[in-house]
Amino acid sequence: MADARAGTQGRRARCDVERRLPPQRGRRRPGRSEAYYSDYRGTPQEFLDCAKWGFLYQGQHYSWQKKARGSATLDCAPAQFVCFVENHDQVANSARGWRLHQQTSPGRYRAITGLTLLLPGTPLLFQGQEFASSKPFLFFADHGDDLGRAVRKGRAEFLSQFARYDQPVVRDMLADPSDPATFDICKLDFAERALHHGIYDLHRDLLRLRRETPAFRGQQRRGVDGAVIGPEALLLRFFHDEGDRLVLMNLGAECRIRSCSDPLMAPPADQAWQVIWSSDDPKYGGDGSMPFDPADLRIPPHALLVLAPHPAS
Repeated sequence: MADARAGTQGRRARCDVERRLPPQRGRRRPGRSEAYYSDYRGTPQEFLDCAKWGFLYQGQHYSWQKKARGSATLDCAPAQFVCFVENHDQVANSARGWRLHQQTSPGRYRAITGLTLLLPGTPLLFQGQEFASSKPFLFFADHGDDLGRAVRKGRAEFLSQFARYDQPVVRDMLADPSDPATFDICKLDFAERALHHGIYDLHRDLLRLRRETPAFRGQQRRGVDGAVIGPEALLLRFFHDEGDRLVLMNLGAECRIRSCSDPLMAPPADQAWQVIWSSDDPKYGGDGSMPFDPADLRIPPHALLVLAPHPAS
């Protein structure tokens, strides 16, 4: 960065960037369906398909691009797929650089994190995601003068594909990619690991569960199947010779099932399912789950449960 931008000018610019960003707490965004998000619905079936096949579009027509998208990957090994819920492209290619946990409920964030870290694919965590960093991740580039102005202009043009960004009031508030303050405000604060210890512990426990459980660690081809069991609820069964695991995820209101006819819900012979991990555990910031009862199954709202077979009593 040019030295002339340091000092008082840099501090003023940094304050200006901070003023542009709204308070961190309480932000919630409903599901969006525009630009390159427009061909996704966020349904339980889509989550199931991602778990089983990695990619959704494997040659089907894609309306946003008005042509077929992707190619067949049905025979690829699960480890070849990188699973994530946010990355630098998705976060920076927004007006504010907001992270996922700042745009959804804490429960949904914990649940979808659990799914991401247990899926057969190879998980990716975006920088600071593991402790719910409060820092934005804006688009920045070390360019000045004419090139810097061209980058800023191109930035606004790219975001214009989103109808809500294609208006003067939004374009005027976009942070300047070449401003040192834009870069500085994105720097991680690692003290937040302790401040946000609940979500940090959740990531550590999930990674340990994945590492120590053959059904999750194995990344076997055709090693997982699933079913939709509610408006926003699904089950996934991970198969392994050393023991299957059942994952129940619910992103909506409490899902109550007194009888589930899907065979994937059936435990192994002479065994019964027991909950061994819950994203709704109070130590992660959740409210806790009711005791598991297969005759009156209640999946908490915005939660993910992991079940293992135990000898039936």
